[in-house]
Amino acid sequence: MSVKKTSANVSNELYQKTLSRIERIQSQLKTSQRTGLLLNKVCIITGVGSFKGIGRATALLFAHEGAKHLYLLDYDGKNLPDLKKTIEELYHDVRITVIQGDASDEDTIKNVCKQAILDEGRLDVFFANAGIVSLGNMDDLTEDIFMKTMKVNALSAFLAIKYASAEMKKANVSVGKPEGGGSIILTASVAGLRSGAGTLEYSASKAAVNNMTQTAAYQLARTNIRVNSICPGLIETGMTSNVFQMARQRGTASKIGQLNPLGRYGVAEEIAQAALFLASDQSSYVNAQNIAVDGGLSGSHPIVPVSSFGSQSAQTYGNGNICRGNCAKPSEPTSSFSMSSPKKVITSIFSCIQWATTTKACATNSLVYEMKIDD
Repeated sequence: MSVKKTSANVSNELYQKTLSRIERIQSQLKTSQRTGLLLNKVCIITGVGSFKGIGRATALLFAHEGAKHLYLLDYDGKNLPDLKKTIEELYHDVRITVIQGDASDEDTIKNVCKQAILDEGRLDVFFANAGIVSLGNMDDLTEDIFMKTMKVNALSAFLAIKYASAEMKKANVSVGKPEGGGSIILTASVAGLRSGAGTLEYSASKAAVNNMTQTAAYQLARTNIRVNSICPGLIETGMTSNVFQMARQRGTASKIGQLNPLGRYGVAEEIAQAALFLASDQSSYVNAQNIAVDGGLSGSHPIVPVSSFGSQSAQTYGNGNICRGNCAKPSEPTSSFSMSSPKKVITSIFSCIQWATTTKACATNSLVYEMKIDD
């Protein structure tokens, strides 16, 4: 006698497969052979402070691929000594300089770029990865929060382009760089490509990064300097850790990334691989591109069928309830909706928590999507 699997059992099985797949990916990346893709290259990476972050994963991968000297910068310096020690123990041939500083401060970025020239006579790669994410809907958004987000996310990208390109233009035959050139890589987001993937100010800042990428590439025409952005989807990092922790506590972790065509979230090492490609000469003809590394999410981004996250009435399709984030018990709904057709519930989150009764699952982040077709 066969036992019919419940939707919860199926979801759990899929989630366990996702975890196993991610573990294999991380293991393969960590045990790959050194191929010297960045041999002799001098690189700057910002936003390296998180143990689970894209910056740290990229620093380790760049060192693995033979970078000559890595300048690693983060606003919070508490994890920098550990990162330096880890890389130096693994790769004795890579020089590491860690800097506690603000990636959106002009003097800081100008000085680190000049320091690379003083130390090594060349600058080849700048990965501008520093950034912040904010929570809240438009009604709660203040000018200070908006400008801070733009400063950290967009201004830091501009400063990287301006000062890195100035040093990359310099040729130096004595250090093996007979002509100017380099690669500038900016961390953007799928929120900068499509609506409904982030808060207003975060999305605006990342859209600015994507536009600067293409504009700067043309302003740097014929300098042999390439400018590209990476647009991650939902990645488990220090920045998104609260999302994953809350989902796991509620038993809804299997729902994370459900609308992604790959059916899962990503890990920092997968973004690092994209950064490595753009930093290396293998991408020598890739320029002015906004490259989505999101498992396909941006290829068919779901439209969020909710008209308001504030005090106004919500609208959606299907049957269920919605919590706007201001209820005493976030796992319980504060208002209801009901429509007969189509029988589909799509939930998406900005600063609130949505609870769909058809999925019995709670999402807690702008890039956590859930879909359930009613029986």
